[in-house]
Amino acid sequence: MTAQATHNPDILTCLANLSADEVFTPPKLASAMLDLLPQDLFRRPDTTFLDPVCKSGVFLREIARRLNNGLRDQMPDEQSRVDHILTKQVFGLATSELTGAIGRRSVYCSKKADGKYSIATRFTTPHGNILLPKARHVWDDRGRCTACGASKGEYDRGDHRESYAYPFIHNVDTEELFAVQFDVIVGNPPYQLSDGGFGRSASPIYHHFVRQAKKLEPRYLSMVIPSRWFAGGKGLDSFRAEMLSDDCLRQIIDFEDATEVFPGVSVAGGVQYFLWDKDHRGPCEMTNVHGGTHTSTTRKLDEFSTFIRDSRAVPIIRKVMTAGEPRMKEQVSSYKPFGLRTYVQPQVSGDIELYWQKGVGPYKREDITTGHEMIDRWKVVSSRSGHEHAGNPGKDGRRRVLARTDVLPPGMVCTETYLVIGHYATKKEAMNLHAYMKTQFFRFFMSLFMYSHGITKDTFAFIPILDMKRTWTDEELFERYGLSKKEQQVIRSRIREWE
Repeated sequence: MTAQATHNPDILTCLANLSADEVFTPPKLASAMLDLLPQDLFRRPDTTFLDPVCKSGVFLREIARRLNNGLRDQMPDEQSRVDHILTKQVFGLATSELTGAIGRRSVYCSKKADGKYSIATRFTTPHGNILLPKARHVWDDRGRCTACGASKGEYDRGDHRESYAYPFIHNVDTEELFAVQFDVIVGNPPYQLSDGGFGRSASPIYHHFVRQAKKLEPRYLSMVIPSRWFAGGKGLDSFRAEMLSDDCLRQIIDFEDATEVFPGVSVAGGVQYFLWDKDHRGPCEMTNVHGGTHTSTTRKLDEFSTFIRDSRAVPIIRKVMTAGEPRMKEQVSSYKPFGLRTYVQPQVSGDIELYWQKGVGPYKREDITTGHEMIDRWKVVSSRSGHEHAGNPGKDGRRRVLARTDVLPPGMVCTETYLVIGHYATKKEAMNLHAYMKTQFFRFFMSLFMYSHGITKDTFAFIPILDMKRTWTDEELFERYGLSKKEQQVIRSRIREWE
């Protein structure tokens, strides 16, 4: 037989995702997550597992396979062993009727657990241990769900359409439902829900699943979630603080490029999976995956005010911080540096100029509400949205970070599309800042804060303010802070040269 003829593909590698928010887990990823667990768990007939967000059934299928191998000596009769595993050890909550059917087909080999073709013989209901209990959003006075923050306008859909009121986080008592205390909770929760805001605005939801899982006090918890929580924001600040200070976090495997985990799926800022161990106390083993290279260190996650995902950057940060210089965050403007929204356009006439997305046009000074001290100075601006390789590295594993930058002369203002990175009395100082921003050194420190395509004041928190009466090069900056050849290579390996 040819190699092609003997190939037996796994159907779960071929499923199309329901959306960018509900992503099916590749079998390879599910297996890697289960590898983090003590493998003795799969040799015990009393270990219980829950996937609270079962979509394809891949986690439960892989768990059942490992239990079937691990219990073979203790329970020699295969049918009795399979029945025991599927009725007493493996449980799931579906996210919809569709995923429930897919999950049962993957785990029981039949869409009905008690059906003719089911590999389990002891179930008396078609749902088996993969349930979809009814759950509803509970709306507060603002029209938000008290459990998940969903917008009533978006998700109050009546009884005939999916409401996305996921049972696990909507007051369904999982342990009472199954009459089981779970030893292991593992899954890939939905990442976000539309919040009814402007355009395609959406709010994260995955942190609710992590918190609810911890409340059930399992021995182990493992989930794959976006890495954007590292930076906080959008309702994630308290979750970020909880995670970074949680000494039960044993391991985090972080992928800066989500396509290394989910082929064809773009998740700005990357994704990660983690192992939470109820009995662990101490630092976390942090593994950063960047361009196929794995770098691991064991460290406290809250050493700095923000989380540093790439352990190779930690000694570089320490060297630069030792200099005790002020940081660029202190001089970068906030959103709307001149009080002008993105959609503001030039006026018919005016005594100053407006720099906006489509060029430059006249504007009236009297209509500027803030930032008056910057109007008649030289300004260096950068678009708030990063380059396409800011949230995700390019094919070469490196980022450009900055997208559109420019130097604005006195008498010119900009919309909130841009941040003012610095303003000066002379053109020379502004041009030198612009050159400083193009260095790999500058953009490397920016990249440490970028878990999406957006740029904020906080993105500049580690970058030192230097004398802009002179021009700085990467070589001069490396020498100034005593960076070793290896540390220089770390920077160059992450950041593209300015084009």
